[in-house]
Amino acid sequence: MPTFTPLQRLVVSVAILASFVTFLDGTVVNVALPAISRELGGGIATQQWVVDAYLITLSSLILLAGSVSDAYGRVLVMRIGLIAFGVASVAVAAAPDPLILIIARAAQGAAGALLVPSSLALITATMRGEVQSRAIGVWTAFTTGAQLVGPVMGGMFVDLLSWRFVFLINVLPIAVNLILLGRLHLPAHQRTTRVDWWSGVLCAIGLGGLVFALIEQERMGWAAAAIWIPGALGILLLILFLLRQRGSDAALMPLSLFTVRNFAWGNLATLFIYAALSLNGFVIGVYLQQGPGLSATAAGLASLPITILMILLSSRAGAWAGKLGPRLFMTVGPLLMAVGAALLLTVGVEFDYWWQVLPAMIVLGVGLSLTVAPLTSAILGAIDENRSGIASAVNNAVSRVAGLLVVALLSTIVGGALDLNGFHSAALVTAGLFALGGVVSWIGIRRNPVEEPAAS
Repeated sequence: MPTFTPLQRLVVSVAILASFVTFLDGTVVNVALPAISRELGGGIATQQWVVDAYLITLSSLILLAGSVSDAYGRVLVMRIGLIAFGVASVAVAAAPDPLILIIARAAQGAAGALLVPSSLALITATMRGEVQSRAIGVWTAFTTGAQLVGPVMGGMFVDLLSWRFVFLINVLPIAVNLILLGRLHLPAHQRTTRVDWWSGVLCAIGLGGLVFALIEQERMGWAAAAIWIPGALGILLLILFLLRQRGSDAALMPLSLFTVRNFAWGNLATLFIYAALSLNGFVIGVYLQQGPGLSATAAGLASLPITILMILLSSRAGAWAGKLGPRLFMTVGPLLMAVGAALLLTVGVEFDYWWQVLPAMIVLGVGLSLTVAPLTSAILGAIDENRSGIASAVNNAVSRVAGLLVVALLSTIVGGALDLNGFHSAALVTAGLFALGGVVSWIGIRRNPVEEPAAS
């Protein structure tokens, strides 16, 4: 198994901590949603907006952030993002009403957009070949672990303190990473690209309008002008965004990237897999509290087996994919996750975690461990290091948009209420999305050409 140099270990540590806070905050909120709704009001619509306000800015600005990272330097962009994320987290924790909370969550997402592409770009720009695959595997184990351990930590904070403290969890990792960044000495960044700010505006407003329509249509109906006008405007702006990418020499999402086989097919697989993961995480965190009546801590602990398996297996899966190629792992992993999601159909009125939920969590954990590192490596390893920032940003944008849209469609998926029937409907949709991810991977993914590690 390839070993890291001291510089590479520091790069991986910085990348993990930078992404950790965004992934943690994206999932820690799920178990806090019932408590937020009880204190501030608003029902399922408020719950959806607390999640999607974060995802809207994260997913729409992450493309712009990837371009900014390539233009101005990853370390500088990461430092700004960490500071802004810490400030926004304090604002979320202090929010007195749903509107302020949602605005602060949107600010968090905007800051988080600066962190993810710059962190992965640090890895892909300083390592290649099997070393890169292993580094991505380690990064995946910890950052995905953050996504999965988030509900556990969040549940404990909700039950023992308050939902407000959930959003202060990331203060310590932010402080540690700012210290590590000061010790990371890389060659001076040479600015070679310009930033297309207008494309960032088109993408952000377009996604915002579309998601507003998808969430609020359940309450107002599609015929309402307050629904179809923002929805139509959002679609129009997203079309203009894509047209601008085709003709821009500083595109936020260069369409030429999608001519690379693994990048194109891998992002399609990402769309299905991360939509399923987001739907599953939201539904598990909320239903186990509102249905069987578990505490927030118990609902968070429900997914702990996935976290343990991810930490144990992800690094190995990344290294294996570096040797054997990613196709097998990206096919078998999602299909296993489809089986795990289908096992949740055994949940009944007489609830029993050990027989109805735990088997599903174990199967999901094994499948996820086999999937995520090979998926990331296949996509980013197909793109040369000069465009690693924007490639990482596109892939992360795809995964966040997938989660954004599936949460926006939650009311439609569960039939308006997250009761037992709604939970079963969500499990079926989740299984179908995972299966599509596996089929797409088998059809489209091939092994990337072997490249030598870049000089440090």
